[in-house]
Amino acid sequence: MTYFFETYGCQMNQAESAALEQLLAARGWTQAETPETADLAVINTCSVRATAENRVFGRLGWYAALKAVRLRQRGCKDDAFPLAAQAAQAGKQPLTLAVTGCMAERLLGTLKQNYPAIDYVIGNFQKSRFAAVAEAVEHYTGAHAELAEDAVYSFAPLSYENGAFSAFVPVMHGCNNFCTYCIVPYVRGREVSRPPHDIIAELDVLSERGVREITLLGQNVNSYRHEHGAADAGFPELMRLIAGHLERTGSPIQWVRFMSSHPKDLSDELISVISEEPRLCRHIHLPVQHGSDRILAAMNRKYTRAQYLSLVSRIRQRIPGVSLTTDLLVGFPGETEEDFSQVLSLMREVAYEAAYMYYYNPREGTPAASYPEQVPVQVKKARLTQVIDLQLAITREKMAARVGQTVRVLAEAVSRDADTELLTRTERDERAVIRADRSRIGGFIAVRLTELTGNTFRGIVLE
Repeated sequence: MTYFFETYGCQMNQAESAALEQLLAARGWTQAETPETADLAVINTCSVRATAENRVFGRLGWYAALKAVRLRQRGCKDDAFPLAAQAAQAGKQPLTLAVTGCMAERLLGTLKQNYPAIDYVIGNFQKSRFAAVAEAVEHYTGAHAELAEDAVYSFAPLSYENGAFSAFVPVMHGCNNFCTYCIVPYVRGREVSRPPHDIIAELDVLSERGVREITLLGQNVNSYRHEHGAADAGFPELMRLIAGHLERTGSPIQWVRFMSSHPKDLSDELISVISEEPRLCRHIHLPVQHGSDRILAAMNRKYTRAQYLSLVSRIRQRIPGVSLTTDLLVGFPGETEEDFSQVLSLMREVAYEAAYMYYYNPREGTPAASYPEQVPVQVKKARLTQVIDLQLAITREKMAARVGQTVRVLAEAVSRDADTELLTRTERDERAVIRADRSRIGGFIAVRLTELTGNTFRGIVLE
């Protein structure tokens, strides 16, 4: 049996797709090179922006045409899907199409009705029932398995892509913050923390498989809570637990990252843990979203500009050399030119290494979608262009200042431009190309950064 995955959106979706692939691999399935020949195709969807959903709608039309070929329906276009036509002629069973993720959760009751080519719509609280889908495909009759819904989100035991040196490790799920522009609390539900012993068990498996770097995931990792003895402990304690366990067991996992963080919940204790534990990367993604107190309040972000800047100051004081990245949202309803100017001034004051920048996109069901004073699209696009141009300039200046420094990199793959070079990443999540033998892929290497081309360093190996 063969499968094919298409994954859109956040790192959590990537981790969840990897977990589903692990389940299929354990049943003896293999990955198909193309959905044309697969027995099962899975689209893991995102609902954060309308553009992400529109892309999936387009793909559903494409899959409907593909399924028509595999079913040998009258009028199907064999020339558009030659491999699918060959598979059908050879007697291969019809393609089963499943849609999961946040878009599936948001449209759980209507998506299959509107797109009958879909065989399964699997919501975020039904993923633990995915084995039933696999079994139905293995014993294909055209009938569909019934999928129950879990009362709370179920964490997969392993979210790992075979052969990878980096892995995502979900530690919590859901969000209680209800930012007025965000669909996530409605499609991911309330916050649920993963038991620490389950997290440690996954780390042990990843260590056995030679993973070098992990990223702890959650919609808001700083809200993580777990029992620690008789006390209720949070994310800083989890980070100490993980760092200590990796050190005691001699794990090959040398770098530990996390995302995403909500500024209102990132504590001074966590700052101390990062400063003290060498396996924790000195790199923090700290989404600010905006620089105007008025807009931050309208977004329900629960912090002010001054509070955010104070947090940035404490982070930089306690963690020398830390790199900071962020999310910036422009064009929120009611945003004036004065509000927007405060975004630019905040960017200059903080001087982020990089930023994920986007303009406000109304999401049905969120409070901000019905707010008055919606900003015209052309204004939002113009403001976003200014933000991007400024951030590119800041990023270029900060990266250029690092030329000549010695850094530690993780070698990830052979460069696409030259098979004598390797693509690597730094602790600060920057790319660097070095000349080195491919046998060093998966290892940490000391490198001196010698030049900057675009947003990629070139370096020379020092060991």
